[in-house]
Amino acid sequence: MSLPAIHPAVDEKSGKTCPVTGRSHEYQPPAAGDVRSVCPAINTMANHGYIRRDGKGITPYAMYSGLKACYGLSTPLAIVLTTGGWLLIKRLGRINLFELGLHNGVEHDASVVHADCPPGQKDAPIAIEPQLVDEFASEIVKTASASVGRELAETEVVVTGHDIVRTRIRREKLSKPLDAMHAEIARGEMAIILGVWQKTVEGKEGIPLPWMRTWLGTERLPEGWRPDHVQTLRDVVKRSGAMRAEMKKIREGEAETARSQ
Repeated sequence: MSLPAIHPAVDEKSGKTCPVTGRSHEYQPPAAGDVRSVCPAINTMANHGYIRRDGKGITPYAMYSGLKACYGLSTPLAIVLTTGGWLLIKRLGRINLFELGLHNGVEHDASVVHADCPPGQKDAPIAIEPQLVDEFASEIVKTASASVGRELAETEVVVTGHDIVRTRIRREKLSKPLDAMHAEIARGEMAIILGVWQKTVEGKEGIPLPWMRTWLGTERLPEGWRPDHVQTLRDVVKRSGAMRAEMKKIREGEAETARSQ
């Protein structure tokens, strides 16, 4: 039903309902004039209406609340992510999501699905690279298939912490070295989503690969998914530390192999 002419304008981009279907937190990709960031997790929040769907005028409180509601993050974790994000891009108050792409703020090279920031540019590309999404999935399928001795379909594969470690090593080999802070951010991003989505599938713990492909490729939540537990800061720190230790061990092994050849 259309509003009467005397009714004040309604901002359809500010609420949780989809402006097309009217359903709560329904997925709706960005429309003309909307803005997005370099972060799939945050763009997904906008696409589902956990923050403003146009990606504009986002307050720290809106981001904090959206992280808790969308992903089930604990209060301390949501505070750390929100405060850290605003501090690293040197902003106060409202932001547009594009501002999170300030190079070497929150953003970093060696992203899983985005190209590196071109030399001399202030802002990193926000376009998803379909080839990188395909490489992410195909490498994980290849590893999983080798472990069972047969070719697996993506629907049979889960993404484990070990897969994320291998992905981070592979991507970082193709970029300039990350400093310690941005290497930690890169690990932490994936440690968070592992903690949020990891479940047991046929005796193996991980995230269903189709969920990750959908999230990374279209910035969309798994169909029908809602948080079923609180994801804590402590768990993220623990997971990230384990990833750092495994990456170090693999790199040391590769260096030893190279020296012996």
